[in-house]
Amino acid sequence: MIDHNDDPLVIAGRPWRSRLIVGTGKYKTTEEMQAAIAASGAEIVTVALRRVELRPGQPSMLDALQGYTLLPNTAGCYTAEEALRTARLARELGMTDFVKLEVIADQKTLLPEAEETLKAAKILVKEGFVVLPYTNDDPIMAKKLEDAGCAAVMPLAAPIGSGLGIRNPFNIRLILESAKVPVIVDAGVGTASDAAIALELGCDAILMNTAIAAAREPVRMAEAMKLGVQAGRLAFLAGRMAPKLYASASSPIGGLIASHAPGAAIASVEPKQA
Repeated sequence: MIDHNDDPLVIAGRPWRSRLIVGTGKYKTTEEMQAAIAASGAEIVTVALRRVELRPGQPSMLDALQGYTLLPNTAGCYTAEEALRTARLARELGMTDFVKLEVIADQKTLLPEAEETLKAAKILVKEGFVVLPYTNDDPIMAKKLEDAGCAAVMPLAAPIGSGLGIRNPFNIRLILESAKVPVIVDAGVGTASDAAIALELGCDAILMNTAIAAAREPVRMAEAMKLGVQAGRLAFLAGRMAPKLYASASSPIGGLIASHAPGAAIASVEPKQA
């Protein structure tokens, strides 16, 4: 098994052992959320600021996430201005300078609003935030976000919550080809094989929520996702064999073919004498 301490996920110079980032939404209970996050092995947990109760003296979901690195999320924002306000609020609350930047285009598709995302990213970077932007699988936009100073780029696999898996692995490969920052697949995975594929492609990590929370048994699915990510990373590091059009025997039979060629004598094997 790979030593994850020797193969960390590094974002903005900070290392993590786990390459799985999970969310906190859609769970039936707080206890189920806690158990699933623990089973996932994740160290970074996203939190949508709009869903967090922040009344003084009142219980908060943040109380249930002690020990994890929180990644504030600007989910639910439709403009750069809304996203900026949400990120700044997280900083004022003393949460972190890391932010998952999410600016969506419309309620139906929840696809990224590319221009507003880029606009907000440029401002947040200038203000000292470590920006991880949710974006579409467009290699050009991914490059623009990297050039703007984002610490990672997070292209979608498929629309948020769809569970469709990686719809366009070719665009993901194009993003990976030019990116010099971590590439984290965000949104759209449905099961552990999707996670494995993302890591096999060479993605540095994967972020998910619904695929775990909406599973019949979220805690089991969380563990499956952990193992899928680990398997995909191991396969990527190992380097897969080159695909071939025709069959290739797995057993070395070159010597047998030579000795059994037409006209060749076949030696008999006598049992050893005691």
